[in-house]
Amino acid sequence: MAVDARDPGTTTESDADLLGAQLVRLMRAIGRAKHRVLKHGPEGLEQVAYAVLFCLVHEGPQRTGKLAELLHAEISTISRQTRSLVAHGLVERGADPIDGRVCVLTATAEGERVFTENRRLRTQWLAGVLAEWPETDRSTLVGLLERLAGDIETTTAPIESK
Repeated sequence: MAVDARDPGTTTESDADLLGAQLVRLMRAIGRAKHRVLKHGPEGLEQVAYAVLFCLVHEGPQRTGKLAELLHAEISTISRQTRSLVAHGLVERGADPIDGRVCVLTATAEGERVFTENRRLRTQWLAGVLAEWPETDRSTLVGLLERLAGDIETTTAPIESK
C-alpha cells in the first residue's frame, strides 16, 4: 500500500503491523497478569465467568444468547459459566418481562459486590503499573485507547480470501 509519508493522516501497513504486534504483546501480558492479580470471589470461577459478570453489571439483565454475542463466545460456554455463577449466588435467573418463556440473567447484590472488589483490585494494580508515568502520558494513553477501541468497535474489517 503506497502512502504519502508527509501526510500524518495516513497509516502505513508497517505502522499497522507494529501496532498489531504490540497489541498481541499487551494481550499476552494482561493474560499473564490476570493470573497474578488476586481475584476476589468464590473458588473455581473461570475468567470467562468474570467476563459474564462484568457484562451483567455494565449492560444489565441479559439473555444467554446476547451474552454470547457480547463476549464473542459459544452459547454452551456462557451457559456453563452462568450455571457456576448462579450456583455461587452471583447471578440469578428470571423470566424475561417481554417473553416469560425466556430466561434473563441478572447480577445479584453479591455479584455486584464481587465485581466491585475485583475492579478495585484491578484499579489498584494498574495504578501501581502507571505510578511512574507522568500525568500527561497517562491521559494520552487513556484517550488513545478510547479512540482505538471506538474505532475498532465501529469498523468492519474486510474479509479477504486468498
